[in-house]
Amino acid sequence: MAVSLLPDNPGAWTYHRFEDLYAIGREEREKLQLEAVRIHFARMRGRIPALKKLADRQGVEQIDRIEDVLPVCFDHRVLKNYPIQIIENRDFAKLTGWLDKLTAHDLTRVDLSGLTTIEDWLARLEAYGMLVTYSSGTTGKLSFVPRSLDEYGAWRAHFFSINRADSGVDAYTTKLPTFFPGYRGGYQTMLKMMSLFNVEMAGGEDHYHTLYDSHIPADLMALSGRLQSAEDRGEVERLGLDPALIAQRDRMLAQGRTKEADMEAWFGKLIQQYKGQRVKIGGTFADLYRVAKAGLDQGLTCDFAPGSILAGGGGMKGYKDAPEDWEEQVKSFFGVTRLGNQYGFSECIGNAPLCEAGFFHFPLYSVPLLMDADGKTLPREGVNKGRLVLVDPIPQSYWGGFVSGDEVTVHWEDDCPCGWKGPRAAKTIRRFSEAEGGDDKITCAGSQQAYNEFMEFVAGEA
Repeated sequence: MAVSLLPDNPGAWTYHRFEDLYAIGREEREKLQLEAVRIHFARMRGRIPALKKLADRQGVEQIDRIEDVLPVCFDHRVLKNYPIQIIENRDFAKLTGWLDKLTAHDLTRVDLSGLTTIEDWLARLEAYGMLVTYSSGTTGKLSFVPRSLDEYGAWRAHFFSINRADSGVDAYTTKLPTFFPGYRGGYQTMLKMMSLFNVEMAGGEDHYHTLYDSHIPADLMALSGRLQSAEDRGEVERLGLDPALIAQRDRMLAQGRTKEADMEAWFGKLIQQYKGQRVKIGGTFADLYRVAKAGLDQGLTCDFAPGSILAGGGGMKGYKDAPEDWEEQVKSFFGVTRLGNQYGFSECIGNAPLCEAGFFHFPLYSVPLLMDADGKTLPREGVNKGRLVLVDPIPQSYWGGFVSGDEVTVHWEDDCPCGWKGPRAAKTIRRFSEAEGGDDKITCAGSQQAYNEFMEFVAGEA
């Protein structure tokens, strides 16, 4: 069915059926996307201090071609480009001032009195109307995404729609008991999405089952490196942290040592309790494979009802030497015919679901570009490999253009065997930081000096 879409309101696109959005042909799609990005940049340029700084330095006044957006896309690391001392000293005034440069909202009005933890700071921001979440990489330094309630409706609609594309099940009408082998909540992006949307999709809190009922405090994630270093020296007490936080860390470390056994026992109980019922199971692929392997080694398989959903992510991180047929083993143990998967990153709302032909299809409101080693746009034709840049025109709280740390192969033509149109990414995706031994040097479009000055500005050094 043909849909009528307005370029000045891409958030409304998420409320349309994914089938209709993926049916839009290339000429119409790219014209609509360019106009949406043009409008998004024009709206945000003067409202986001960091974007204005970068656009002024790069001399970008407007977007006339999609390639024009590249010099004003943020390095993904800008979201953690604050002095670490701010976190270590729990200086929430400076942390809020830093985040204020990245959002259209006036965070100077947030009441910061009485704050002692990052967790409390995030809760205070949420009470103000923000939905700030964090992610952490191998460095342990947190990246904060300055999302707000302005994006909630589109974020939720996208989540429901793309999960239907990924699983074939409409969570608006079909509520399935859900198992997630992790923590129940927190401000980490994935956990926040689980609490915002997955609980509702499961039919309520009583139908959403997690391995651990606790959540991961942001303070533990933010200070993980320093805590480990202090522990090695026997100086944890000198950090002046809340004893309750230290106790929670000790519990989490203990849980980490017993997680595999805990997971097997937990899944074993749920497998018996929900025998013959349709369920939804999520988690990292490594965790799902661990459970499947343990069960298959004992000659066991699940007996869930047909139409149950299995969805994972995160690759096989944490599991060395997984067999080539690990996916088939997982499906065999859980008794499902489909293993759902999505690709995306925290900065952008639009995750790309995996199609039946084995490609991740970018939704209409995630505009991909590829950048070469010199920071120039690669041709959007045929098949090309490069650094992925995504522009999300939905946000009203922050600028949605980001240069990722991923090397991706994109097929640009509307010829996927699955029938979905639009650019799609091959399943093999690698992190540049992993390939380069932890280093990820991004050469940005436009003036490198201008970009360096912009990064210094965000960090509060200029």
